[in-house]
Amino acid sequence: MTLSGFKAQNHPQQTTRRGVDADVDDRATHPIDFARIDETHGPFTVDVAAAAHNTKCGRFWTGERVWCNPPYSDIGPWVRKAWECWASTSGITMLLPANRTEQSWWQQMVEPFRDRPGSPLRTEFQRGRWRFLKPGDTAIEPNSRPPFGVVLLTWTPPLQWTPGYVAGGLFDDQLEHADA
Repeated sequence: MTLSGFKAQNHPQQTTRRGVDADVDDRATHPIDFARIDETHGPFTVDVAAAAHNTKCGRFWTGERVWCNPPYSDIGPWVRKAWECWASTSGITMLLPANRTEQSWWQQMVEPFRDRPGSPLRTEFQRGRWRFLKPGDTAIEPNSRPPFGVVLLTWTPPLQWTPGYVAGGLFDDQLEHADA
């Protein structure tokens, strides 16, 4: 069952009266957490959702081992981009909120493919709630933990993938009217 008719909304802590709170989207993965994930899923060579002040790597997607901690206010386009680019990479790992599984991007681009035989996509729900660094911070401040856990989406490098499960032109029809 999918919930593609559901209209997703940001958590109140992610918005202001005027819309998405840019300060909430601009959060860096803590170096300790990144080092652990880099050791198990890397080494990452590119950080595709970083700003200059919080990048963990130095370059862009093609031929790279990709790390992505995207802005949580609009996740769908980042997952779509990962599907479009994964075959030209050495693998992609994306850190996402674990409380968004009801949203259409998850129901259309993750749920039908995750952890299935022949699919390049794997999920790893992480224990506890991670803390994130605000812009300019080098240490974790009190109350820097979001009200949700996180999940790693990992696209297996193409040389380890069994072709035929996911076809080209991914999600074009499904996402034309999908909510974020």
